[in-house]
Amino acid sequence: MPLPADFVPSLLARLTPRQSEIERWIRRAVEIESPSNDKPSLDRMADFLGDEFSAIGGRIKIHKSLTAGDQVQIDFPSRRGGKPVLVLGHHDTVWELGTLKSMPCHVTQGRIWGPGTLDMKAGLAQVLFALRALSEHFAGFPRPVTVLSVSDEETGSHASRAVTESLAKKSAAVLVLEPAQGLEGALKTARKGVGEYLLKVHGRAAHAGVDFPSGGSAIVELARQIQQVAKLTNLKRGLTLNPGVIRGGTRSNVIAAEAEAQIDVRIARPADAKFVESKLSRLRPFDARCRIEISGRINRPPMERTRGVAALFAQARTLAAGMNRAGGRPWVLEESSTGGASDGNFTAALGVPTLDGLGAVGEGAHAAHESVVLSEIPRRAALLAALIASI
Repeated sequence: MPLPADFVPSLLARLTPRQSEIERWIRRAVEIESPSNDKPSLDRMADFLGDEFSAIGGRIKIHKSLTAGDQVQIDFPSRRGGKPVLVLGHHDTVWELGTLKSMPCHVTQGRIWGPGTLDMKAGLAQVLFALRALSEHFAGFPRPVTVLSVSDEETGSHASRAVTESLAKKSAAVLVLEPAQGLEGALKTARKGVGEYLLKVHGRAAHAGVDFPSGGSAIVELARQIQQVAKLTNLKRGLTLNPGVIRGGTRSNVIAAEAEAQIDVRIARPADAKFVESKLSRLRPFDARCRIEISGRINRPPMERTRGVAALFAQARTLAAGMNRAGGRPWVLEESSTGGASDGNFTAALGVPTLDGLGAVGEGAHAAHESVVLSEIPRRAALLAALIASI
């Protein structure tokens, strides 16, 4: 949709005076603690989002889940018709209930701090106020928009993936509210795929002092297998395998009968999913007294920088050029790739143009110094609104 030359600056002018209001909204959202493993808390957050988005004209649909929190879909119809833009976020966090006691939400040094601020309750605030600004500017919505906030992104999106993919297939593009990359606020045009495998070794227990030769150590076997797994890492092709957690044995004077390793896998190419699966399935024990068991899979495909993704980024960069950053500096929007994954991996793998990292600018996601730069919020919201209107 062609936009007038002054459209983006007018959006920013509309949103900038609302920075304090957005800040208060983020605080309210953060203080509804919503860890991925607590369904009642997640559903309270879902209800809060439903109330807030319905107040600006959204039609709420709750996707009930027995195994996770409910997913919240909000549809904004338009007289224009056509495929909607899907704006994708999540309302679960990695922080357990009670974290606010040691990490209270507060504002200082130009930032709002607290659990879930950056990942991603500030992102949810940005889309709420972006849509509100669009509705005010056009006296309605310039195109159909669907917002989906899921409850299990931090734990693999097992309950929500089908909903996300179903909506993405019906959409013209997907805009993902994950945090921007770094303090410069780069968008994300490529992400690695992610998988997790469990390598178990079953050995033969024996007394380490009385009957050592009869034992087959699962721990020794696992150590040798880990060396084989590590050899599969290929940094040039963006393939990494990390045995991040190992367990085994019962006592130091018992030859271990059981041992296991959790292996994190990251892939940059879709074909490497089959490569990893093939290599891991072919592992064979060095010690004939031991047996190997491997389970797991790649659960998020890579998000590749396709033509559709590149075109969305080019559009975003052009729109950003219509706004200045702090101090009057021109906003030159950059792109990045990352080894982390998001629900954008699912939508991009379907061939739907997807642009990620449109959420807040800050630092410390999943860490004690999690925080969001407040001055960047109106600008990010204006960019999101302009993208929605221009696609």
